[in-house]
Amino acid sequence: MKALLALEDGRTFKCRSFTGSGEAQGEVVFNTGMSGYQEVLTDPSYRGQMVTMTYPLIGNYGINDEDVESNRIQVAAFLLRQYQPYPSNFTSLRSLADYLQSQGVLGVHDFDTRALTRHIRSKGAMRAMISTRDLDPESLAAKARAIPSMAGSDLVTGVTTDRPYRWVDGKVEAVTENEWQQPKIWRHRGDKHCVVAFDYGIKYNILRCLEGLGCEVFVVPASTTADEVKAMNPDGVFLSNGPGDPEPLKYAVKNIQPLIGYKPLFGICLGNQLLGLALGGKTYKMKFGHRGINQPVKYLPTGAIEITSQNHGFSVDFDSLPKGEATVTHINLNDNTVEGIRHNKLPVFSVQYHPEASPGPHDAHYLFKEFVGLMK
Repeated sequence: MKALLALEDGRTFKCRSFTGSGEAQGEVVFNTGMSGYQEVLTDPSYRGQMVTMTYPLIGNYGINDEDVESNRIQVAAFLLRQYQPYPSNFTSLRSLADYLQSQGVLGVHDFDTRALTRHIRSKGAMRAMISTRDLDPESLAAKARAIPSMAGSDLVTGVTTDRPYRWVDGKVEAVTENEWQQPKIWRHRGDKHCVVAFDYGIKYNILRCLEGLGCEVFVVPASTTADEVKAMNPDGVFLSNGPGDPEPLKYAVKNIQPLIGYKPLFGICLGNQLLGLALGGKTYKMKFGHRGINQPVKYLPTGAIEITSQNHGFSVDFDSLPKGEATVTHINLNDNTVEGIRHNKLPVFSVQYHPEASPGPHDAHYLFKEFVGLMK
């Protein structure tokens, strides 16, 4: 089925849908990973974005029930060079097309992903509209320009959990509001480290990593107040990843500030940006962001180089961080952007990349162990 994608600047790309008729809109970005497309599809940090995979062949190992990072597909559309409709892998339960169709997500191929990626690298990430119904370039480009900009939009409210929950044996365990507000919510106090995790769009593998290191994890909505967290008396606080611009999340910053210095605090991705704002810094939208599993990061205290998994389009402004209070610990070797910060006196730190990987290398898994060490 013929389809057309139009960028807000008027450039168009012909393609074909492998999931049937449909339309989609959002910011177009690219991911350079050679594998891990199921994790990409379900990563809440991609909410509101149409993802282009630069690796040319996608779908070859199918879809299973284990490699998910949330309870649904999060991307607005999936843009591929070549779709493989016949997966071959012992874990595969269904095809990529079946998976996308089951949740009404548009997938297209026969797409010049290289040309689109080069255009985005030159001009920057931009809004786009894709359709199998409207194939008029001018009409689609006009629709793309009418899409709300990601900058200034709060996308966290669309992905955060409505209710708090426990993470037990690799699965979500629901709790009632009355239950989680009780003072004795922790089942393993003294035997495990009790962690409250703010859900700004949290990936399941973060929860797997924390549980695997002996933590009892309680996940709370993004709007949870500092007083509510303190009433739970955790051993540590975690700030999760999530989609979009951190600047509109005033409520999150307001809730984080009283928790700085309260207990050990660790943030990842959007959590890193929100911590930067809570410390008095600023953030900005990057030209095309970092999305892939091969980003080189330098750990400044030792000079060690880590190959990391990343997914973000905003960054903390290096020069805006308060002098003498916070230190930049990690930088990206491709563009020298901030990849990690640490408070100079308090047990508070964060990184911009994803140490839990999924997909990606595990070079930075030590950060979870460092967080657990601070809670001892």
